[in-house]
Amino acid sequence: METAKKILIIDDEADLTQMIGFQFKSKGFEVQSAGDGVEGLQKVREFRPDLIILDMNMPRMGGIEFYSKICGPNGKPMFPVMVLTARANVQGLFKDLEIDGFMIKPFEIDQLIAEAELIIKKKNNTLLRPGTGLLERPRKICIVENDQKVLDQVSGIFLNADYTVTPAKSGAAGIEKMMKDIPDVALVQLGLTDIPGDTVIFRLSQMARTMEVKFVLYTSRSVKHEPQVMERISAKTGIFTFIEYDVPDDLLGRVNQLF
Repeated sequence: METAKKILIIDDEADLTQMIGFQFKSKGFEVQSAGDGVEGLQKVREFRPDLIILDMNMPRMGGIEFYSKICGPNGKPMFPVMVLTARANVQGLFKDLEIDGFMIKPFEIDQLIAEAELIIKKKNNTLLRPGTGLLERPRKICIVENDQKVLDQVSGIFLNADYTVTPAKSGAAGIEKMMKDIPDVALVQLGLTDIPGDTVIFRLSQMARTMEVKFVLYTSRSVKHEPQVMERISAKTGIFTFIEYDVPDDLLGRVNQLF
């Protein structure tokens, strides 16, 4: 019989913690909880959880400090972590932390449990990958672009090619939209002003929920970059392909080749 997976919930909202814990227990998980980071550190050493569900804002020791204390010499957490956060914190979350997933408060409990199960399966190398057959529905693309004129133009090109398009005008908006509605492909501008496009892709490619997305990083040839810099960026983890385009129609042709 398979050993029950362990969930450690660290949140100072007692009612929320109790409700989440009850729902996980009903699904067969072993659950412990802590009201802040100090108590969480005591529990994590003894409990050795398969996943930590971590709130950011808590008394005594908040989520950021707790996170730093469970990181190893390589700067990465020694346990899988899913963060509970406010919408306004998404940008800093993706820049500063290497996490396995996040939920924006308020959230649906079924969505939280599904995300937790995905993360644990991924960490245990049992995540089933979908088939590679032809899609029977319109392909879904998320386009992340700061320039509204370019965003409208590129979105129109893909809409005319029968894609279902989700536009996003910042890295943080793109992250949130892709976590809610997973696209088949994400077209992410390199020079986003809030979070660099390659960082957006790297973080999302590590998330259980979005790890199967084809992430395409792109930039206009009119924006000059050092060749060595571009080579390093294009080789980064999570980037399916890197496109330098002359006209926006080039993007459609290159993305179609992915399928």
